[in-house]
Amino acid sequence: MIKSMTGFGRGKSQADGMECLVEIKTVNHRYSDIYIKIPRQIAFLEDKVREAISKSISRGKVDVFISFEDFSEDSKSILIDEGLAKTYISAVQQLRDKYDLQDDISVSLIAKFPDVLKVEKVEQDEEKIWKVLGEALNTAIESLVCMRQIEGEGLKNSILEKTDYIESIVKDIEIRAPEVVKEYKCRLENRIKEILDQQVVDENRLATEVAIFADRCSIDEELVRLKSHINQLRETLQTGQSVGRKLDFLIQEMNREINTIGSKANDLSISKLVVEIKSELEKIREQVQNIE
Repeated sequence: MIKSMTGFGRGKSQADGMECLVEIKTVNHRYSDIYIKIPRQIAFLEDKVREAISKSISRGKVDVFISFEDFSEDSKSILIDEGLAKTYISAVQQLRDKYDLQDDISVSLIAKFPDVLKVEKVEQDEEKIWKVLGEALNTAIESLVCMRQIEGEGLKNSILEKTDYIESIVKDIEIRAPEVVKEYKCRLENRIKEILDQQVVDENRLATEVAIFADRCSIDEELVRLKSHINQLRETLQTGQSVGRKLDFLIQEMNREINTIGSKANDLSISKLVVEIKSELEKIREQVQNIE
């Protein structure tokens, strides 16, 4: 299925006293560019997050925002710096004895001194964290991919409609092209008669001039290649793979052929049809820029 490069996905998961929220936003980009903002405490899982995203998203600028909270009872521990506490107690006792102060040394007093008690995070269980993070990440990716597929289907249908319209214009050009040579022959014959003031024209000379003109303005090859590109465009849109770059190339080739047709045709009617095709191709090109 054709996928757009624009989308948003969100996933949330809770387990074992941990909570994780993942948000993914994507926009169009020439290559794959993944930026991950992840809390430092779980930064060791960044590569796994990147790998999981790369499996589902092959192209586009991807911004990933992850928040993580651990409320579990065993996530932290309290360390007592006994040496520092002993030093504080000794200093307080010296103040008491020197200035004959009331002895109110207590646990609560010592605990208030800096760095006596330290909160330390317990080494985290990677498997448990990944279980929570992975679930939120998968939900966000699924939501994102679904949105990209829906928009991609819309782009595909729009491009196919424009392609059908371009094909109808190409058929008009095919019908018009032979008439250009006939009209040239008629104009040339009349001009020769006017110049030479003769009613009889050298048919051999006329045929030669017309043949030269027909060869010079022939667009048969360009029309064949253009129709081939149209067929390839339709087939590519039906493949359901990452086709953005291939579609972009096909649009470039179609533009090349239609420009050649415009320069060779030597006819106002065909020139107008060429302008119409170029206008539709530009609309398709803009849409293709957003296809993965």
